[in-house]
Amino acid sequence: MRFVHVGREGRGARRRGVAAAVVLAGCGALLAAGCSPAGVDGARPGGSPPGMAAGAGSPGPSGTSGTSGSPPASVPPARGAVTVAGEVAKGLESPWGVAPLPGGDLLVASRDKGSISRVAAGSGTVTRIGSVPGVSPGGEGGLLGLALSPDFASDRMVYAYFTTEGDNRIARMRYDERRPAGQQLGAPDTVFRGIPKGLIHNGGRIAFGPDKMLYAGTGETGDTGLAQDKESLGGKILRMTPDGDPVHGNPEADSVVYSYGHRNVQGLAWDGDKRLWAAEFGQNTWDELNLIEPGANYGWPEAEGKAGRPGMRDPVAVWKTDEASPSGIAWAQGSVWMAGLKGNRLWRIPLSGTALVAEPEAFLEGKYGRLRSVVALGGDRLLLVTSETDGRGSPEAGDDRILTLTVR
Repeated sequence: MRFVHVGREGRGARRRGVAAAVVLAGCGALLAAGCSPAGVDGARPGGSPPGMAAGAGSPGPSGTSGTSGSPPASVPPARGAVTVAGEVAKGLESPWGVAPLPGGDLLVASRDKGSISRVAAGSGTVTRIGSVPGVSPGGEGGLLGLALSPDFASDRMVYAYFTTEGDNRIARMRYDERRPAGQQLGAPDTVFRGIPKGLIHNGGRIAFGPDKMLYAGTGETGDTGLAQDKESLGGKILRMTPDGDPVHGNPEADSVVYSYGHRNVQGLAWDGDKRLWAAEFGQNTWDELNLIEPGANYGWPEAEGKAGRPGMRDPVAVWKTDEASPSGIAWAQGSVWMAGLKGNRLWRIPLSGTALVAEPEAFLEGKYGRLRSVVALGGDRLLLVTSETDGRGSPEAGDDRILTLTVR
C-alpha cells in the first residue's frame, strides 16, 4: 500500500505576468493553442507511454477494446482553439460546483463558506440564496458539486454533494425564488449518506446522466485500500436514482457502485454517444481521463496510468501530475475539455469514438491560475471556473472568476 501524505490537487504556481484581460463577448481575441510539453521517458502528456497505442486497453461502449463499432458522423480537428468571450462573475470565494439555471443564470457553490449563490448572466451580480446546513469544510472537503434535478422546471430541486463532520453525502433542497435572498433554499433532504470523508480525496462531482440517474465521483480519502473494496463507497463512481436508491441494471444488485479502483474522481461528462468519461488525480506519476464502463476496475492503487494490468482498465489519456491535477470536465465540439488545478491550464482531448484523434492540447496556460470546473452550455460555448482562493493558489484582484469560452 502506498503512503499518501498530501492531497494531489497540487499547490498552484503564481501566474506568469499580469493576468490576461478578459475580452467582452463578441470581441474576444483568439488564443493560440498551447503546445503540450514533453513527458518523461518518451511519453507525451495525454498520449501513450512508449510501446502503447493511443486508447489501448480502453473499452468501447459495449465493453470491447479500441474504437467504437462504427465511425462517428464527424471527427474533430486535430488542432482546436479557445476564445475567452467574457467574464460572467468575479470576486467569488472558493467556487466549486456550478449549475446553469434555465434562462442563463448560474448557481455556484462555495466550498469553504458552505453557501450557494446565484450569478446573474447579464450583470454578473452575485446574490447568496442560502447555506447548506451541516457542511464541515476542511482540507479538500466542504460544499462541492451541484446539480439540478432532471425535473427542475416542476420540482425546483437542487442537489449538493458535501462534507459533514462524519461523512460525505448528497442532499437535495427546494429552491424558492419568491422567498427573501439568503433564505431561498428549503431544508435539505438527504438522499444518500455514508461516503467516506477525509482531509483529502473527497471526490465531489455529481451529475445527472442521459438516463436521468444521479452519478457521483468519490475519493478514497487517502486510504488507498478503499478503492478496491467494493463494499466501500470510497474511490468509486456511484449511480443511483434521484431518491438515492440503487438503479436496476447496476453491476451488482442493491449496490450504487458503478465502477471502482479510482483514486479521486472530480470530473464527469457524457459524450455525444452517451458514453461516460471521468477525470481523476494520479499520485506521483499519471493523472487520467477514463472511459467508464459499468463494473470495471480502474486499477488504483495497484495501477496508475497505462499499466496494462489484466482485469484493470487503462485510461484513454494520461498527463504528468504537474501538468494537470484534473478537476471538472465537459464535452463540446467532439472533445473532452478538462480543467487543470496544479497544471493551471485547460486541456482539449479530441476524440473519435473512444480513441484520441490527436495529442491533447493545452490552452490558457498560466493565464488564470488554478482551474476547477468546466461546464458545457451547448454548441461551442463553455463556462470555466477558476480556483485561486481555495488555499492553494495565489489569488489576485478579482479572483475567483467565471469565464465564458468559445471553443472548437
